[in-house]
Amino acid sequence: MSDLFTFVHLTDLHVGNPLVEDAHLFSDTTTTLSAILAAVKSLSPQPKFIVASGDLTNQGDIGSYEQLKRLLAESGVTVPLLYALGNHDRRDGFYQSMLGRTDNLDAPYDHAEVIDGLHVIVLDSSVPDKVGGAFEAGQLDWLKNELDQHADLPKLLVMHHAPAIDTDNPDMEWEALSFADTEALRQAVAGKNVIGILSGHIHYDRVSNWYGIPVVVGIGQHAATDVTWLHEGMRMVSGASFAIGTVRPSGLTITFAPQPSERRELNSFTWAGMTEMLKHHEAERAATTAAAAE
Repeated sequence: MSDLFTFVHLTDLHVGNPLVEDAHLFSDTTTTLSAILAAVKSLSPQPKFIVASGDLTNQGDIGSYEQLKRLLAESGVTVPLLYALGNHDRRDGFYQSMLGRTDNLDAPYDHAEVIDGLHVIVLDSSVPDKVGGAFEAGQLDWLKNELDQHADLPKLLVMHHAPAIDTDNPDMEWEALSFADTEALRQAVAGKNVIGILSGHIHYDRVSNWYGIPVVVGIGQHAATDVTWLHEGMRMVSGASFAIGTVRPSGLTITFAPQPSERRELNSFTWAGMTEMLKHHEAERAATTAAAAE
C-alpha cells in the first residue's frame, strides 16, 4: 500500500424512480448525487475506490436501481464502486438491476475485495421489511473466515447499520445493528487489523471509538438529521455530505465534505410516537414486498 491511499465513502443515496411519485422521498436525491459525483471526479489524486454503505435507493425497485446506474454512467467516474445494502434497499431489485443476477435473489449480499493492499469487507446488515439491522445465519461465519484471509493486510468493514453504541435503551435498537449481533461482531473482529467500519442509516456525521475501532457514519445524500433536536426526536433538514478516507501507516483519517444547504426542515417526529411509526413503516414495506412478488 502506498503512503497516500484515498477512497470515498457515500451512504444513504436514496435514489428514486423518476417515473414513480414517492411521498417518502424528501429531497431531490438525483441532483444531489450528480453534484457529489462531479465533486468526486474533480478530486486529485483520484480515489482508489468508492464505497456506498447502503440505502442506495429509496424503495428498492428495479426502476430506482436503473436510475442509479444511469447517474453513475453519466458521471464519468471510473473508479471501482463497492455497494452495501440498507433497509431501504431490496435484494431482488439490486441483484437483477445492478448485478444482472437472476437466482438466489433473497441471499445477503456479502462480498470482499483487496484494493491496493487494503482488504475491504462488505456485510449486508439489512433485514427485509425491517428498519434495524441484523445478520442472518451464516454471515458471521463468512465474516470470520474472511477476516482470516490476507492476515497481513489492514481491513476496512462496510455495513449500513453501525454497531450499537448504546445498548441500554432497547427502544433505540432500530437505529443500529442489533445488540446481539453487535456483541457477536465485537468478538469476531477482536485482535484483527480492522482500521475502521463505515456505515450510514442515521443521517448525521458521527465518529465513534468502538473497542478501539473507528466507526464512521455519514449524513448521506437524502437528508440530514438535526443533532440539536435529538432530545425531542428526529428532525430531518435539507443537507448532504460525503467523506474522503485516507489510509496511512498510522491509520485511517476521515475528512467530511458537507454540501451547501439552507437546512430547511423536511420532516420531523418525536420519540413518543416512534414505536407506532416503525410498525407502520415496516407494514408498508411488507405490503410493497408482497405486491412486488405477485
